[in-house]
Amino acid sequence: MLLLNFIQKKLLIPYYKAFTGLSVEVWWLALITFINRAGTMVIPFLSLYLTKNLHFTLENVGWIMSAFGLGSVAGSWLGGKLTDRIGYYKVMVYSLFLTGFLFIGLQFLNTLYAFCFGIFVVMLAADMFRPAMFVALNAYSKPENKTRSLTLIRLAINLGFSAGPAVGGLIITGLSYGGLFWVDGITCILATVVLLKTLNPKKAKVTDNYKSAIPESAYKDRSFLIFLVAMVLFGIVFLQYFSTVPIYYDNEIGLSEFEIGLLLGLNGFVIFLFEMPLIKWLETTKYTHTGLMLFGAVLVGASFLVLNISPWVGMLIFGMLLMSIGEMITFPFSNAFALNRAKKGKQGEYMALYSISFSVAHIFGHNAGLQLIDRIKFENTWYVMAVLSALCVVLLLFLKKQMNTKTA
Repeated sequence: MLLLNFIQKKLLIPYYKAFTGLSVEVWWLALITFINRAGTMVIPFLSLYLTKNLHFTLENVGWIMSAFGLGSVAGSWLGGKLTDRIGYYKVMVYSLFLTGFLFIGLQFLNTLYAFCFGIFVVMLAADMFRPAMFVALNAYSKPENKTRSLTLIRLAINLGFSAGPAVGGLIITGLSYGGLFWVDGITCILATVVLLKTLNPKKAKVTDNYKSAIPESAYKDRSFLIFLVAMVLFGIVFLQYFSTVPIYYDNEIGLSEFEIGLLLGLNGFVIFLFEMPLIKWLETTKYTHTGLMLFGAVLVGASFLVLNISPWVGMLIFGMLLMSIGEMITFPFSNAFALNRAKKGKQGEYMALYSISFSVAHIFGHNAGLQLIDRIKFENTWYVMAVLSALCVVLLLFLKKQMNTKTA
């Protein structure tokens, strides 16, 4: 009985409270994001589809993934521009609806240049959604709940990415790879219908739609540009856990695919259980957004140094936990920092550049990590990642000092 009371008071009630107070519109936006991300199940299987079905070489796949990243950058930039001109609501509707039909059409492209162009256009349309979604979240969320609202969206994205590959594997088994494109397209169109039925732009909070009388361009905001460079560095380091680290688990440690899946799954499990309560607690502390981002970057950098201490599986788990906690802290508060900074000028432009920073990390992060392990091996690559994390921390320290000077 005492154990049940302890679980209820210390675990269940705080967990429940972490989700309370968020607006209905934010919950609908989270559901739309979940449907959209779960629907992009083609992406995890893209390399397999290209090599097994279209018989492309790995070099060809590399060019296609570069087109993927460039489309993401272009889409984020265009989405920000359009959001400032025609509003977040229209951009989200057009992006989801157009992406649905483009995903369906992608399966009919079977030459290298055609597929490069096709995936570029798909990502151009798909990633217009991201800056518009951030601005929508800013409009529908109360100021005091903004960081938790962002965390809920991250939770929806993580759940979508977890469910998508599992369902995608079943679809490939039952319907072939072609079925993935149809399901991806239909889910994007379904998300459009849910958006039109549930979100009303007239219900946006007036206070959160504030715009400066003399908008400042994000490109002239020195503090924001420093922040973006720091986020590119953080993104490059973080993405190694989805490219080079699994290869390390396989080649150097000798883990099976099942064991690697369990380790990577630990990341999603920890985020699902603890991110919302952690963010709610951190919001009550005296720490600034910049200080929290800095701490998160330290943890992610430390997770790579841990890998060089010992090949013991317990150390691998410890490294994954360090990375997960660092991710849980840095991403929500970097989102919140960007949204708060966007009030100085054009919100779409600010949030587009924030999205682009991670698109740039995708373009260079995976390839750079793979090149490094090929040339200087895993141990030295992890030291390089730790150095990049240190550079990110230095930039955030400089940003923190600059922000304190301006408010003094």
